[in-house]
Amino acid sequence: MSILEQASASSRFNLWIQAARPRTLTISIAPILAAAAHAWSASGRLAWAPVFAALIASIAIQIATNLFNDAADGLRGHDGPARLGPPRVTALGLIPARDVMRAAFVMVGLAALAGVAAVVYGGWPILAIGLLSLVAGWSYSNGPLPISATPLGEIFVVLFFGIAAVSGTAYLASPGAVSGQTLLLGLALGLPAAATLTVNNHRDRVEDARNGRRTLAILVGERGAGALYAGLLFGCVALVAWLALDAAGPWAALAACAGFVPAAALVRLFQRTPIGRDLNRLLARTAMFQLLIAALYAVIVVAARLSA
Repeated sequence: MSILEQASASSRFNLWIQAARPRTLTISIAPILAAAAHAWSASGRLAWAPVFAALIASIAIQIATNLFNDAADGLRGHDGPARLGPPRVTALGLIPARDVMRAAFVMVGLAALAGVAAVVYGGWPILAIGLLSLVAGWSYSNGPLPISATPLGEIFVVLFFGIAAVSGTAYLASPGAVSGQTLLLGLALGLPAAATLTVNNHRDRVEDARNGRRTLAILVGERGAGALYAGLLFGCVALVAWLALDAAGPWAALAACAGFVPAAALVRLFQRTPIGRDLNRLLARTAMFQLLIAALYAVIVVAARLSA
């Protein structure tokens, strides 16, 4: 292969990485981490193989959703060169829409393969969660009324990247570990994932409104979006602190309350950052905040179990 061909191949690979939006893929990792720790803490057992399969399926579904979104919005003529967010490969003509769509279905296939291993272990509840997740990933950007164009985006994220991901993983890790606390943990981890979407939609409010979208960030206005973002982050920390108190006592709740510090810093940054490309950094930091909270919760419950 010539130097020019090598450079071309490298550039195309980088475009595919860009289309997958790796800076937010932690949204798929955080709930798996927290759920695995929660299950082991509750039951003392952890089935690693199906949890790993769930992790692969979760990441693949998120990448597929991102690719479907890239292709669908490009075909509609949205997200061109004036886009404030990371460039979209379809809209800019860098990769044909049909190739992006095919890649999305490849990721769906990968998710399905990983899901088979999880279903063999977990049975029909995991099959139901997997099928609903695949359908939701496609309908987020496709169909007569894409979820991404409605005020339901944040609810979608909480349900699938929070409650479903945590509950499904906990069930795979140790079926006896699923409880009301598991659902609350899923809600808690879903809130910062939804906050990531709020940053995205707040940044794109002008172009989204021009394209006929009615996201929640548009409906509540700029100040309302700031309040929504704060509520999502602070609500996450409050729920995790309550769960830590229930699982390990006051010291654990106090440790979990440390999450209020980065949450407050992110809320302040949201309020101070004008609408523009600088919000891309806040979006990535919000996704990392979710991973931080998941790791904090995992350390707390594992430490409590080991010291019991």
